[in-house]
Amino acid sequence: MSIASDARFWDRTSRKYARGAISDQAGYERTLARTRALLKPGDSVLELGCGTGTTALRLAGDVRAYLATDISTEMIAIANEKQAGGPLPTLVFRTATAEALAAEAARFNAVLGFNYLHLVRDLPGTLRRIHAVLAADGVFVSKTPCVGDMNPVFWLALPVMRAIGLAPYAGVFRATELDRQIREAGFEILATENHATKGDDRRPFIVAHKR
Repeated sequence: MSIASDARFWDRTSRKYARGAISDQAGYERTLARTRALLKPGDSVLELGCGTGTTALRLAGDVRAYLATDISTEMIAIANEKQAGGPLPTLVFRTATAEALAAEAARFNAVLGFNYLHLVRDLPGTLRRIHAVLAADGVFVSKTPCVGDMNPVFWLALPVMRAIGLAPYAGVFRATELDRQIREAGFEILATENHATKGDDRRPFIVAHKR
């Protein structure tokens, strides 16, 4: 299994994913509002793991430039279809990884990663690359499932689900470990919040500042 196989999984499931409803719409709106309050009109923003572009389309109009990326070409194709009806001049969708972006010269005032960090295969390496692409005093905003804090039945089933093609790679870590790894990558954590309005949501919303 590899990043390429993960991309194929998301390519295969992209249309089904696009049809799916947000499970906690009020919690999602809270996350959007909190994120929007952190962004400035002159900011250049990078979103990693943008999926079909729902969040990018909601936030891009508030900043100077917004680059939304995903490893899945099919997810990006759907995002571009969504934008075709009313294109935002500040928004660009692109198939890319954090590794590829870190090798480029562009630097961003903010990096966003929603439902993203648990899907990367090298969490410490990805966090270091996020740190590298941020401009001085930049912020990293994330909200991702901490699978290790969920019911063990769920994360014990993940290897079986991956083996039969029903799930992509997903890292199993607790919120305490995620906090530690973000700090070790060179960030100061400014806030950790729970935006859920229903259910047992183990997805901390974290705002981190580049040291």
